Amino acid sequence: MSDDTAAASRPAATTGPRSRKGARTRARLVEAAKEVFAEHGLPDARIADIVERAGLSYGVFYHYFESKEALFREIAHEIGARLHAPVDEVILQRGSSTAPEDRLRQALRRYFEAYRDDAPILGVIEQAARLDDEVRVAREGRDRAYAKQVADSIRLLQRRGLADPDLDPDIASAALGAMTSRFAELWLAQGRLDCDLETGVETVTRLFTNALGIPRAR
Repeated sequence: MSDDTAAASRPAATTGPRSRKGARTRARLVEAAKEVFAEHGLPDARIADIVERAGLSYGVFYHYFESKEALFREIAHEIGARLHAPVDEVILQRGSSTAPEDRLRQALRRYFEAYRDDAPILGVIEQAARLDDEVRVAREGRDRAYAKQVADSIRLLQRRGLADPDLDPDIASAALGAMTSRFAELWLAQGRLDCDLETGVETVTRLFTNALGIPRAR
């Protein structure tokens, strides 16, 4: 059965799993889809490949997702949220007694680890953002929110006398964010750099602290 034929006869998708078994089944579809999308890209990936990889049926797929595009957008959102989580959970942690350099190091390590784990599909998400308006708009919204959070953290450091007061926080955030994401792409997705995790983390941490004028942790 083709994807188009299956789509014509599918039941309406539900809002999500209602049991532990349902959650496990949905997770199987998501993990299978990540592999299929990474191998074939969004345009050439087929629902038939996803359900075969997951060991499930078309009917099960359409119980949870309306289309392969809807599933792809959910995966893109989930990965984007995981990549940006260290900003909320580490860098912007209020009342922390940890030195700014150490918070940066911890956040960057978690970012690179998350990027490494999802590197095969991140390139596909990058391509899809150019073709799918919904993926692009969602990604741009997350990127703007991320950049604002980093800029706000720079302003806070400036008020505390821990960052160069002459820097424009918004420009610095955009520049450092672009450096970090492009470095991760070249290193972890394209394999164009021979670099272990600790060296990558320490190098980018040093670049951040030097660029912002943050005192080195002792």
